[in-house]
Amino acid sequence: MKKILLALLASLALAGTALASEGGDHAWDKAPNSQNDLTSLQNGAKLFVNYCLNCHSAAYMRYNRLKDIGLTEQQIKDNLLFGSAKVGDTMKAAIDPKQAKDWFGGVPPDLTLVARSRAGHGGTGADYLYTYMRTFYRDPSRPTGWNNLLFPNVGMPHVMWQLQGEREPQFEEREIHGHKARVFTSWKQVAPGSMTSTEYDQAVGDLVNYLQWMAEPAQNSRVRVGVWVLLFLVVFTVMAWLLNASYWKTVK
Repeated sequence: MKKILLALLASLALAGTALASEGGDHAWDKAPNSQNDLTSLQNGAKLFVNYCLNCHSAAYMRYNRLKDIGLTEQQIKDNLLFGSAKVGDTMKAAIDPKQAKDWFGGVPPDLTLVARSRAGHGGTGADYLYTYMRTFYRDPSRPTGWNNLLFPNVGMPHVMWQLQGEREPQFEEREIHGHKARVFTSWKQVAPGSMTSTEYDQAVGDLVNYLQWMAEPAQNSRVRVGVWVLLFLVVFTVMAWLLNASYWKTVK
């Protein structure tokens, strides 16, 4: 029995090593957190509508809620609405679910809460999304022609590739726990995009910032109210302590 357990543990270790070598255990990069930066949120909303909303819905968010990040209703109508959508509608993708399933192997998930649902051992959901959108690479063996270092064999193509350009991951062979494995080391730029690497990272940061805001639009208000509540409790505690000391001072 002991030999069977040891063999099982060894096979699990080998599987983990293989996963790391192919990038499935790629470390998550820290996403910039700029929930009070309205310019970043507005740019993120623009990127979301132009690059994500074609396939992914945000069915629990209405366009007019974008007024909370500094946009006017007219700006929303002029820049973020397409087709027959109205400013009071929810953000629904125009793609046919049946066609999406045929093309990608499954219906693209709703993104309203993705920045919260993707949190894990590697960091927050924002960290996951920030890393995910920056680790696509060309892979002719995949149906879409794209793969992802963080999400191996992903069904989603790289929708922002024209901004980032084309890159290839570089691996080197290393010995891990007595076994040889291919480990990711760096990226090689194959074809330039319309943005520099720094500009693309900033754009993805804005997109992730917006997704994080969309997952909880009242976050800033919640934090602000929470600070005032804590201050009130501190003042109330001091006053209650002084009143208690004054009352019991005359009691023997």
